[in-house]
Amino acid sequence: MKKRIKPILLALLALLVIIQFFQIDKTNPPHDTTKDFITIQNPPQEVATLLQDACYDCHSHLTEYPWYTNVQPLAWWIKDHINDGRRHLNFSTWADLNAKRKARKAEELVEMVSEEEMPLKSFTWTHPEARLTNLQRKKMVDWLKTVETKEKKAVTGLPALKPAEGVEE
Repeated sequence: MKKRIKPILLALLALLVIIQFFQIDKTNPPHDTTKDFITIQNPPQEVATLLQDACYDCHSHLTEYPWYTNVQPLAWWIKDHINDGRRHLNFSTWADLNAKRKARKAEELVEMVSEEEMPLKSFTWTHPEARLTNLQRKKMVDWLKTVETKEKKAVTGLPALKPAEGVEE
């Protein structure tokens, strides 16, 4: 049994060393500030900082790669996560979205942040600045609701309607 384990462990160690030579591309695409969500929506400074700290690493072209993205296979997982985040919502390309898509993304933002689905727990473990207090989360959600209302109004020409209290949709 021990004779089998040693070669397997050595092979795994060799594989771990070899994969370190296959690093991820940490180059961010060009960032045009005129198309950026924060530039366009002009949030209060506190909310802008919260968005940058809690969202922009995975949802923009301003990703700051931490030291551990030099370690494979962890870096591959993180890079895939960032690519997936940008596919779902990229704050750097907000201006490229049509009005209907902006309204939907604003609605999703409110939902994801208010229900504490974002930022992801796995992200906040290693990024303490992304951990939102209840007050910070409320400020962000309240402001995001104004964006949602504005974007829905741009689509319909009418203000976004909220269901009456106690009435189910």
